[in-house]
Amino acid sequence: MSVAPETVKQMLSSEDLGERLRAVNQIRELEDTALAFELAQSAVQDPNARVRYSAVSQMDTLGGQNLQVTLDLLRDRLKNDPEPDVQAAAADCIGALKLTEAYTDLEQLYHSTSEWLIKFSIVATLGELGDPRSFDLLQEALNSDIDLVKTAAISSLGDLKDARAVELLVPHVSNADWQVRYRAAQALGKLGGTQAQSILKEMVNDEVEAVAQEAKTALEQMG
Repeated sequence: MSVAPETVKQMLSSEDLGERLRAVNQIRELEDTALAFELAQSAVQDPNARVRYSAVSQMDTLGGQNLQVTLDLLRDRLKNDPEPDVQAAAADCIGALKLTEAYTDLEQLYHSTSEWLIKFSIVATLGELGDPRSFDLLQEALNSDIDLVKTAAISSLGDLKDARAVELLVPHVSNADWQVRYRAAQALGKLGGTQAQSILKEMVNDEVEAVAQEAKTALEQMG
């Protein structure tokens, strides 16, 4: 059964949190995407963090209708929301929509926040964002004391496809954590080039099958 737009609109204004949560999730089911975008914008300002998080998370699919409005909205939540989950969701959507105008905001927040989730989301989204300016920040993130941030930096460097990253990844191909080696193999496959190919040829002998297989796959894709 299709969702009635008026019902969703009314529920979003309810004083009952449960109704507002149901309403913001039902926005995804609306056939009228313009209306869905409008309702999501209002839900982004909800006093409850869970409602705001759900609304912000939908901007990666709805926000393309008006990128300037979406950019302003995501920047505001990135910098001003009191809930780390919401800030992290805003960072994710900025990358998904490739809103490179917000790169400086991401960089500043990375350096000013102490929240690991926000740092992780920013680093993870930079590869998708594809802004060449992020290379230095990703290089810095490789030295983070947060393991998830380091792993995300490896993946984003691969997505960024800046050849300088190959040299940065060399120390990580022998990391004690096989998951780090796996990510390094993935990234090197995306980066390509003679040096990356040479490293991957050594990684096909990794003691962990998943790493060895990823290196083989990367080499095959490189031709």
